[in-house]
Amino acid sequence: MRWVVRFLIGLVVLIGAFAALVSMQPSAFKIVRSASIAAPPEKVFAAVNDFHKWQAWSPWIELDPKAKATFDGPAAGPGAKFAWAGNDKIGEGRMEIKDALPGERVLIKLDFVKPMQGTSDTEFTFKPTGGGTIVTWTMTGEDGFVGKAARFFMNIDKLVGGDFERGLVKLKAVAEAK
Repeated sequence: MRWVVRFLIGLVVLIGAFAALVSMQPSAFKIVRSASIAAPPEKVFAAVNDFHKWQAWSPWIELDPKAKATFDGPAAGPGAKFAWAGNDKIGEGRMEIKDALPGERVLIKLDFVKPMQGTSDTEFTFKPTGGGTIVTWTMTGEDGFVGKAARFFMNIDKLVGGDFERGLVKLKAVAEAK
């Protein structure tokens, strides 16, 4: 019986220590990936500024081709909205373009519903270069306790950053197509 009490006390101490470590972690996160695309900024911008065009390059489409997608608002630019509901790999959520400067940047509010709720800001910037465009895809946000705890067990930057990298490769192929 004493070993059970000691075990339970040890378990409580471990859980408390883990909770303390999680609570001390920064809540802010930032994921950034860039790619060089041999196309003018306006062409790359057009593929990002219209959610209908994401079907051709989004890294998540292939994870659930049968996902339900809905569009609302204008076809492109500020106010354009996209919502999805899919399998466990892509979950459920919605995006809205909050601001867009042609050939320069697109700002998106991203709301996740499933598997975990959360809100992030996503920004695409387009910098002209001699050979085309440097596209930078950035996602920032604040994690609550559950999100911070998840970061102890998985590298979110590597996980989501890998999706960004695949998406940028596909965006490159779309934008560079004649």
